[in-house]
Amino acid sequence: MPAYLSAGKLVKRIMSLKTFVKINRVTNLTDARYCAGMNADVIGFSVEPDSPHHISPAQFGEITGWISGIDFAAEFKNATSEEIKEVLIKYQGVTWVESEQLEALLGLENQGLNLLYKQPIEEIDRIEKELGRELKAHAIAVHLSSENGSLDNEKLEQIKTLSGYCKVILGFGITSENALTLSDYPGISGFALDSGDEIKPGLRDFDQLADILEILEVDN
Repeated sequence: MPAYLSAGKLVKRIMSLKTFVKINRVTNLTDARYCAGMNADVIGFSVEPDSPHHISPAQFGEITGWISGIDFAAEFKNATSEEIKEVLIKYQGVTWVESEQLEALLGLENQGLNLLYKQPIEEIDRIEKELGRELKAHAIAVHLSSENGSLDNEKLEQIKTLSGYCKVILGFGITSENALTLSDYPGISGFALDSGDEIKPGLRDFDQLADILEILEVDN
């Protein structure tokens, strides 16, 4: 089992954020350098050509060549495991794969990769029980998204139940006001936070992302 998926919270290499943090769909060096500097654990890149946030192999190399001390994830929506393997050849340094297709992730076992299954919480009833046990058996964590982005007590209880079967990374409803509370909530093993698009080269609005990361900072 990969170190990040060991018992309890996902294990951080550098204990400067209170919980495990993945940054989703990074598209520019500004975000990547900032998030690496804040000691996020993983930076994700959309690598399927039809993705609106697609990053080419050349762009990936240009961005990752400037940063260190952080893991890189390749994010997929529809690709098969064989297609993913072919893509990863062009994206050297990727150690995480996120996909919305469970069969694709199962086909990547024993490849030395950390695996994330992205699904909307609205599908959580389908994930529980038998499927949840399968995810746990194959060390696949779940990245929970949401169609409306809201987080209420009912969804928190669903997350707690799901965490009895597999690791849960929360990818919605996180704000600077509730980030600390959610980081201690039973069943939440980490956060997946969205990056943004640059307004122009080197300039973007960091306010929301920065506020959450700063709230999560702890002394080493």
